[in-house]
Amino acid sequence: MSAPESSTVAEAMPPRRLDPRTILIRFLKDSPSVVIGVPVFLAWSRGEGVPAAFLLTGMALLLVVILFFSWLRWRTFTYQILPGQLVISSGLIRRTRRSIPAQRIQDVSIKQGPLSRLIGLAEVRIETGGGEADEGRLDSVSLSEACRFREVLRGIRTSGSDADAGDRAGEAEAETILFQMGLARLLYFGLFNFSLVWIAAIFGVLQFLDRALGYDSDRWLEVVGIAERELQSRLNGSVIFSVAGLAIGLGLLAGVIRTVLQTYGFRLDHAEARFRYRRGLLTRTEVVVAKRQIQLGLVERGPVSGRLGWSALKVQTLGGGDQFSGRQELVPFARPAELAPIIALAGLPPFERSPLRPVSRWHVLGGLVGFVLLPTVILLVATAFFPLAALVLLAMPVPLAVALLRHRCHCYALAGTSVQVTRGVLTRRDWTVPYGNVQAVTVRRGPVQRLFGIATVRIDTAGGRGLNGPHVHDIDEEQAAAFVGELSLAVRAVAKPTLSRSEMSQRPA
Repeated sequence: MSAPESSTVAEAMPPRRLDPRTILIRFLKDSPSVVIGVPVFLAWSRGEGVPAAFLLTGMALLLVVILFFSWLRWRTFTYQILPGQLVISSGLIRRTRRSIPAQRIQDVSIKQGPLSRLIGLAEVRIETGGGEADEGRLDSVSLSEACRFREVLRGIRTSGSDADAGDRAGEAEAETILFQMGLARLLYFGLFNFSLVWIAAIFGVLQFLDRALGYDSDRWLEVVGIAERELQSRLNGSVIFSVAGLAIGLGLLAGVIRTVLQTYGFRLDHAEARFRYRRGLLTRTEVVVAKRQIQLGLVERGPVSGRLGWSALKVQTLGGGDQFSGRQELVPFARPAELAPIIALAGLPPFERSPLRPVSRWHVLGGLVGFVLLPTVILLVATAFFPLAALVLLAMPVPLAVALLRHRCHCYALAGTSVQVTRGVLTRRDWTVPYGNVQAVTVRRGPVQRLFGIATVRIDTAGGRGLNGPHVHDIDEEQAAAFVGELSLAVRAVAKPTLSRSEMSQRPA
């Protein structure tokens, strides 16, 4: 995904509309629901009392309505760059005008779906520190306009301060390839992304056939019951291993396909002030991550790949990206030696294991309840309806071992320049949060935690969202108070020089 970069201008430009081909894109996205609904309707009505001419006319009218509303949405949407701000207007009856200050814009990412790539369009997403996924988004513009739009926003964003001017100078420098994934590594990576999405696909097909062919749910339950009785009559070791082998094979294949679609052609480029990564086979995504926006680093190791020495590097940014967790994946699959220079270039301190200390042993209690007790009760209830569900109970020693090892694998420490947290038995996660990026520290004690004298310390950063954060769970209350006090002192020590310079600049000469 590349296009010639145009010059940036900071003066106001007149309002613009999206590319007219946006109408076609939206029409093609909304039309399948009408086309697919026709055979379902025919199957439901058995074709009785519905003339074909009437049905085709109704379908044509629906398509015309969809086309009209696609045109109307395009006609009423405009975007405009003014000095110091981006203005997006939309809506006909309920008119909305959103103004985004240029200084709040953290990232400008470009994405191309399969159809958009075919006709040369792209989606532009404006990411800010507010955490809203769609705070600013242009559905479809030409690729050259997307690149020009991004450069103009960079120009007006980085014209305000000396530090930002340095970032702008860095953006003008040529990029160098820092990391990229070849096809062999990509396929190997896919083997570790075992997926059961094919099961959901099978159930989706069955649900569609249920409506299209006229079978009701009772009919499918009868078929499942017959199949289960036949399977039980022929059940032996070879059948079990054959079914398990088929399920594992389909899961591995689904994981490889999904990984190739999402990560094909992954490349991480580096300039003085930013990273840029590109990824995707059908949907091509290009994201720019400014170094000054990085709030924390996360090294993640999978249950199997991590034991073989493979890791992923993710960073939390102010914009948060379009991921649910709010993180950007700079490197999806690499060796520790490959991650070390990238972590250093991102301005993050290395993870240190020597000062780590474990949480309270009461941390095991939550694992025993959530990983062992509740699943066992659910499986016992399910066994009453599906006897084969009892086979899953044979795997319960695995979550039991995970629950018993939780407190040993969950550790925390205050290093020289950052707070560091590690957590996870099967999937290991190592967080590094520089003291200057800590936004809030919260101590929480639930009813059970108060009973055992333990607490959870939440460490929040700007742009962070989701449950999986660098929090420390279940430590003794006294240790929690001491930890929070030491962390607060470290955060104030980092902020104090900045405050001193600010206060001195306000003093009269």
